[in-house]
Amino acid sequence: MLNNWQMIRSREEAIVTVRMLVRISLVSILPFIGFIISATAQVPVDSVSERMLLYQRSNGGWPQPGGDPINYKRDITPAQQQTLIAEKSKFDATIDDRSTTHEINHLIASFNQTKNENYRKAAERGIAYLLSAQNTAGGWPQFFPDSSSYHGQITYNDQAMVDVLWVMDRAAHGTDGFNVVDNVLRERAREAVNRGVQCILKTQYRQQGKLTAWCAQHDRHTLQPVKARAFELPSLSGNESVGIIQFLMHLDNPSPAVKQAIQAAVAWLESVKISGIAVKTFTDPSQPKGRDRVVVSDPTSTLWARFYDLDTNRPFFCGRDSVKKDKLADIENERRVGYAYYGTWPARLLTIDYPNWLKKWGK
Repeated sequence: MLNNWQMIRSREEAIVTVRMLVRISLVSILPFIGFIISATAQVPVDSVSERMLLYQRSNGGWPQPGGDPINYKRDITPAQQQTLIAEKSKFDATIDDRSTTHEINHLIASFNQTKNENYRKAAERGIAYLLSAQNTAGGWPQFFPDSSSYHGQITYNDQAMVDVLWVMDRAAHGTDGFNVVDNVLRERAREAVNRGVQCILKTQYRQQGKLTAWCAQHDRHTLQPVKARAFELPSLSGNESVGIIQFLMHLDNPSPAVKQAIQAAVAWLESVKISGIAVKTFTDPSQPKGRDRVVVSDPTSTLWARFYDLDTNRPFFCGRDSVKKDKLADIENERRVGYAYYGTWPARLLTIDYPNWLKKWGK
């Protein structure tokens, strides 16, 4: 039998052995515990931003599948995810209908909320794409690198180039959360804005030597107004010109050339306004689209046309036959109700924005 001393010593050895085993166990499982913690403590994600990452092309831009803006609120099935991954290298990125610019703006805002680095990096790739898309004249095409048909022309249509300039301006000045963008990209964006403004000044149309406004698209080489789709002939725009003027008015300490461009374009818009008419849309089952649109008399209304003749400033209308018409009623129903040939686009500019700009910079 063991004496008391031997029993005490055996208990102490047993305790030491247990402690050693505990230490060994802890050492072996700590890395695994750390892995679990790091795996569960994820950076917050935004579902819309995650879908934007899937749609982003390898060159940094975003497409417009089917010709319509992407609805990022829709869920993406596993099969669609695989398709999007397989299509990453497609050259179909565009700035049409705010494609690419919308995603960049959203991702910057999302990064500032979540601090998810994936969103900032994706936005920076988008900015880099836009910088690479700027042409030698300083303008932006509707698509890049696809330059087929009218895709490679300088595109003011639907404010496409102006949307890009606003993104560049935010990056250059670090406004609206864009201060998180890489400094090299921000400096390049500043240069891009300067070149873009020069492009705007050079493309402003001179009518018998007098500055007027802009076409929805200009030739990337000659800088002259040029045709796009069949119903978008070379013209002066009562719509796109407004967005261009608003961006120019945003510039701090505008140069004499910028001031002249703004004042001439505003004067042109004042000269081509159409008083006394309004546009009425109504249901008409007999028409192909089930509705129709007509011009009616309205002494309280003032409108502007989408297209004005380059030489006479007369409003004109054009359907898919590419033939100029004098009246909205003269074009096919599909275009008559499917496109904005009349609008009030310059109203706020002329009554509020421009007078405020004149108070600050007019002299």
